[in-house]
This record gives sequence, C-alpha cells and structure tokens, in this order.
Amino acid sequence: MNIFSNRTASLLTKHGKELVLDEVLPAATGLQVKLTTAYDTDLLGTFTLETPRHGSQLDAARKKAQVGMELLGTDFGLANEGAFVADPYTGMLPWNNELVILIDQQHQLEITGFSSAPAQNAHAYISHWEGLEKFAETALFPSHLLVIKPTDEYHPKSIKNIGTRQQLKEAFEWASANSSKGVIYVENDLRAFANPTRMENIRQATINLANKMNSLCPACQTPGYWIQDIQRGLPCNACGMPTDQEITKIWGCLKCQYSDKEAVKTLRFANPSQCKHCNP
Repeated sequence: MNIFSNRTASLLTKHGKELVLDEVLPAATGLQVKLTTAYDTDLLGTFTLETPRHGSQLDAARKKAQVGMELLGTDFGLANEGAFVADPYTGMLPWNNELVILIDQQHQLEITGFSSAPAQNAHAYISHWEGLEKFAETALFPSHLLVIKPTDEYHPKSIKNIGTRQQLKEAFEWASANSSKGVIYVENDLRAFANPTRMENIRQATINLANKMNSLCPACQTPGYWIQDIQRGLPCNACGMPTDQEITKIWGCLKCQYSDKEAVKTLRFANPSQCKHCNP
C-alpha cells in the first residue's frame, strides 16, 4: 500500500491520452484516473499555431492539471504536454519530448515523468496531387493523420483529422482553391490520438512517472526519489582530458535533504572515440 492506492486523479484531455495513462498507472501504482473533457485544452496552445503556448512545457502541463482538479473537485491531478524539437544529437531530425505531471495537493508533491524519442513530424509544401500522395506515404498516412492548410503553415484556416484518401483529396482541393501562391502546406497531425508515434512516447513518459512514484526516499519514504543530477568528466584513456561520459548519478529527495551518489561505471577511463580533444 502506498499513498497513491485507491485515490483518484483528474486527467484533462481532449486527445485520447487517457488510453495510455489509465493503462499504466492503476496497475503500477494503484492510482485511479478520472477523465474530464469539460475544458478545451486547445485554448492553452495548438501545434498548428492558431493558439501559441504561453510559458514552458512544464507550465502548460501544470496548468492543465490544475484546471482538471478544479473541474472534478479533487486534490490529485494528472496532465501531459508534448513538445516537438530538433533531435539533440545531430539537430537535423524531428524529435518529441513528452512530459506527464502528477500534482498531489494533499502531500504537496509534484512528480514528473519524461520521455524523449524520434518523432513522426513530417511537413511539406505541395503543388500537385501526385506529390501529396508521395508525401502521405512518408508521413505514415493513414495510421498517422494529416493537417492541410492553404498557402503556408501560418494560414489561419486548416483541415485537420485527415485519415482517409477521400478526405485527403477533398482537403487538397479546398486548400488549392484557397491558396494565394498555388501551393498547399501539409503536415502530420501532432495531437496524441492522431499520431501513434507520439502516443507511444506518452506511454513511456507515464511509465517513467510510475517508476518515480514507486521510488521512495530511504530517509523519509517520500515518493519521487530520483536522479537529480549527473556528474560527467570521465578522463580520456589517451590524453587524460575530461569527456562527457558519466561518472556518477546523484539521487535526491523531493522533500528532505537526503541524497546519494551512484557510480555509473567501473571504468577508470573513457574510450578516445568519446573524447572531443582526440576525436573532435
């Protein structure tokens, strides 16, 4: 029995995220998930640029959780917020960061789960139907839905939820007729229910959250005991200069001052291939 068992957390979403949160959390932690759709989360920001997101990814997730708690009158709230960026390795590939937050007002706790992975986030400017057909294949259509706009990505009107060839054809004709430049803009629909690749990453973030919820501080038994920092700088075996390889992980408590260090590897030196001085 833990502090989450048989308690109910609100989940505010319009985009089917309850499917993965409700699958993971009750079994892993005993926490029950109660869905509310009574607030339009698109008002807090859209991927299609109609509404900008104010604040950080964490700010947006926290706001959704707080609104959900107010709507259902509970002191427990869950929420998810995603972000699409360039990959952290080459800076060239589409990447998806997913954050799932749990707010427990009774125990004054805030725990976040996180997952980072490649994204299905293709987009293109198209002038001919044949080009759109080719794009749709690379965008994993129809399992991944599409969005089409006239002219460019900043056009205020769009057709979303495109999941069949007939819908794609009709959206293309509409956007072409309303384009000021003879081209249309097409992209993957990034809402969770429309993008299975993203939904799987939300699942992984939820699993990460569950693991943190089940990790208790050795000193005070508060959930959320997790890695707070990583020390890097394992010396290169060739030149002795510090590398980016990890030396220790520093675990810490969300409530008390307890912390501990965990050696990452037994290696004394890093391979020169990991050294920016030997292998710039």
